[in-house]
Amino acid sequence: MLKSVSRVVQLAARLSSSVPSAPAVRPALRLSRAFTRSIWSLSHSGAASGSRPRLLTATRALPTVSCGCGSLHTEGDKAFAEFLTDEIKEEQKIQKNKTLPKMSGGWELEFNGTEAKLIRSLSGEKVTITFNVNNSIPPQLEEDPEHTQKSQEDEPEIVSTPNFVVEVTKSGAKSSLVFDCHFPEDETSHGEGEEESDIFAIREVSFQPEGDTEWKETSYTLNTDSLDWALYDHLMDFLADRGVDNTFADELMELSTALEHQEYIKFLADLSTFVKCK
Repeated sequence: MLKSVSRVVQLAARLSSSVPSAPAVRPALRLSRAFTRSIWSLSHSGAASGSRPRLLTATRALPTVSCGCGSLHTEGDKAFAEFLTDEIKEEQKIQKNKTLPKMSGGWELEFNGTEAKLIRSLSGEKVTITFNVNNSIPPQLEEDPEHTQKSQEDEPEIVSTPNFVVEVTKSGAKSSLVFDCHFPEDETSHGEGEEESDIFAIREVSFQPEGDTEWKETSYTLNTDSLDWALYDHLMDFLADRGVDNTFADELMELSTALEHQEYIKFLADLSTFVKCK
């Protein structure tokens, strides 16, 4: 009896193998989906145990291009590189300053990547101003496109308004007087009867070791938010007497804007080279 059943099973297997098989695409598709589910289950089982879930790569294979650098290249990389080429050309067209503008008042300029330093000496004092163009572009508020349709010429000009630190050092003094300054979004006057409001403001004042790059939290810091206006005005006059006034602030913004745009174009060029792998 068991032998008869075995023969019936073998006969059924032969008959099934003689039937034309379905196209190869469908089994492959089912296998791919089953494999994807297995990977999905493995990643989520790891997440459930408290480990960090792993990113899953797309099952769709991207076309690749061989390169001497041995890196991955896709059609997306090619489109990205073409976009960057056009973007660099457009940014170079609107670049106002091919060379960085100079500051008036006898300031010496030093650059270290995105950081700039202005130095001025007068009557035994040394004034050093440091700023960085990173994150110096204020966010642009998007307006409703249905109500406003502006041409490219009407778009607001991008201006870099970096925070800057003023360090005043006197010969013989143990510490430097340091001002943490910024460009407020809304320039307001600090007193009645002023013909011109200040375009920059002092945020904090403190005595710090000369030339120290780190602001020591153990040194008393004067915050100007709740400061008497008379004292604040004297601090602003102190800076103005050393060449840090509205004229200086205007030139600083112009210099920072040119430097930021220069670094942005350089970043796009480096990004293009990286994507192209040349």
